[in-house]
Amino acid sequence: MKKVITLAGFVFLVFGCMMCRKADPHAIDDDSNFDPRLSGGLATFFDFGSGSFGTPVPGLSAHDAYVHALGDQLFEQSFVAAPAPRFGGLGPVFNNSSCANCHHNDGFGLPSFGALGSSMLLRISVPGTDEHGGPAAAPGFGGQLQNVGIFGVQPEVHAEVSYSELRDSFPDGERISLWTPLYTLSNPYISLPSGYMLSPRLGPPVFGLGLLEDIPEATIAGFADPIDANGDGIKGHPNYVYNPFKKKMELGRFGMKANTSDLALQVATAFQQDMGITSYIQPLKSVHGQSQMSFVPNTQTPDLADSQLNAVIFYIKTLAVPARRNVTNEAVKRGELLFKQLNCSGCHIPTVYTGTDIQIPALSNQRIHPYTDMLVHDMGAGLADNRPDYLATGTEWRTPPLWGIGMFEQTNGTPYFLHDGRARSLTEAIMWHGGEAQNSKEQFRQLPKGDRAAVIAFLQSL
Repeated sequence: MKKVITLAGFVFLVFGCMMCRKADPHAIDDDSNFDPRLSGGLATFFDFGSGSFGTPVPGLSAHDAYVHALGDQLFEQSFVAAPAPRFGGLGPVFNNSSCANCHHNDGFGLPSFGALGSSMLLRISVPGTDEHGGPAAAPGFGGQLQNVGIFGVQPEVHAEVSYSELRDSFPDGERISLWTPLYTLSNPYISLPSGYMLSPRLGPPVFGLGLLEDIPEATIAGFADPIDANGDGIKGHPNYVYNPFKKKMELGRFGMKANTSDLALQVATAFQQDMGITSYIQPLKSVHGQSQMSFVPNTQTPDLADSQLNAVIFYIKTLAVPARRNVTNEAVKRGELLFKQLNCSGCHIPTVYTGTDIQIPALSNQRIHPYTDMLVHDMGAGLADNRPDYLATGTEWRTPPLWGIGMFEQTNGTPYFLHDGRARSLTEAIMWHGGEAQNSKEQFRQLPKGDRAAVIAFLQSL
């Protein structure tokens, strides 16, 4: 069970945010008149322990708090193979056996494969698109490689990651070592198709997603500048993706390439692809149509009850955001100014407003600081996976939110950053930026050491 915000903290947040509500919910304005600590508006927490990413938003009713707690239990539950009387249905091939094994303490995991605490997976596709414009599934493997199998079932493939060192330096002589990952596949259960494309993913943090889901589509679309009309070199654009449950195209919000449109589909697909667990949203096993189906019990009943899936979706939707820290520190304030001068805020937009949420007041019409525009951007050849995903090209990635980024070492141990966890520090993550972020990266490189440290201090305050 996770912590609940105190009544005193809730009252502070309610009155603090009521005072800072604006008439124009989509305006981006001067933060000087607002409490800079309230990263998630009402959905902000001030408890900074190792498990703080699992804090529920304040003000949940007794019923909603019960559903949140049930979702929490299921998020941490390890599933097993059928025909177990409870929590069965795992596999027959999978990447991990629980949500929490990939999203440690609701944050990042480890960039490795196969072990209990591993959080990496590999998307796979072949050239071309499916009938909805998405990635074309690899014959015999689908859209994701599962590298673990239940007893008696060979995994689809064995995956490993190794690293080579790329040395770089700053003009003042400080050196930095960047890790370049290399992914190798071996022992596939059938031959891999020719021309296959791989895209690595590190399990991302799951807090604050309810707020991101509530940002109006018009707000996100309004951030786009596909022809670089303002001449700053940044051209972000939305991704539009197919929702198989709703059977329509929608704005992509979640996933490393904004390739999933809502939290319900995101959670259900993670159960299906990462664990082989079916539900009313994703009723087919990940191995549907493959030879491993012979290991699937002959039943049409989903592995997850509807109420169980809905509880996990609600749990994810109602996770709060950590408050900023050290906001009066002079180095942090200097770093924030430099962050804007470098135009890092051109993609990592500091302030956004959510729309109306009639179910969860703490998410509704909130002034939040996610530091993302929710768009996909060309990040250059160094970070490219060369695998298109709907409208996102092989060099494009969604701008990840930065809130909470300074707490990852406390909550997850050694922090790993970027879509594949290759960066072991915030400085490394910045130095991997290219493409539309090349100018900002080069300006950061030219800063004196003290100013670079100030930028990092600012990021660590988020």
